[in-house]
Amino acid sequence: MMKKRMTERKKGWLILSLSLDAFAGLGLEVLLAFWLEPMIYGRTMEQWNTWQSVLHWCITCIIWGSVAGYLLWSADRNYGLKLIKRDGDGTDSLRSVKLWQWGLVIAGSACKIITSVMDWGGFKVYMEWKSRGPLLFLFQYIYYMFETALFTLILVFAQIAFETWFKNRKIPYGGIILGLTWGLAHIFTKGNLAIGLEGVVIGLLFGSLYLLLNRNLKWTYVLLFLLFVL
Repeated sequence: MMKKRMTERKKGWLILSLSLDAFAGLGLEVLLAFWLEPMIYGRTMEQWNTWQSVLHWCITCIIWGSVAGYLLWSADRNYGLKLIKRDGDGTDSLRSVKLWQWGLVIAGSACKIITSVMDWGGFKVYMEWKSRGPLLFLFQYIYYMFETALFTLILVFAQIAFETWFKNRKIPYGGIILGLTWGLAHIFTKGNLAIGLEGVVIGLLFGSLYLLLNRNLKWTYVLLFLLFVL
């Protein structure tokens, strides 16, 4: 029994390390945006022209996509975690989501959208379309897709790790870790404490939505992407 506990404890730490690796993968953009590219271009990120911004997003997406692919491969190969299940697998279906769960999903999503509209003075996606134009808008939203993939993996791996330790499937551990990593990181990237604290709340919400959707990774990803950009 003691050996089994030690094994589960170690496995939990290893899976949590995948969550932190996903966060570190997101952080690689900081090296590009605030060190390497300003050194090459001789100007800060706010002063980049259209093609410098597009190139930045393309490079970032390649890096983030590689990190996400490696983490999914590693989780499957080393721990048997097949996070992307085939259609028809009962654990990967929304049919088991109860009506009250859908109600909470809709309520939580509505709160996130309303808060975003208040912050932006309108729908974020529309405001960015107006301010950036078609080309920048297209590449930025491809970039958002990859960002969503990594922060979703942060919460998923953290959730699995804590459940391995505590055997409680009702607490959004992954959302807590997402808020304390990706959420708080916005204090440094945006230079605003309020945005960072808001990110903590959003992380907790996203982790809760993942549980309410019965850990359906594909549909959680779609929902989180929509909530992130609206």
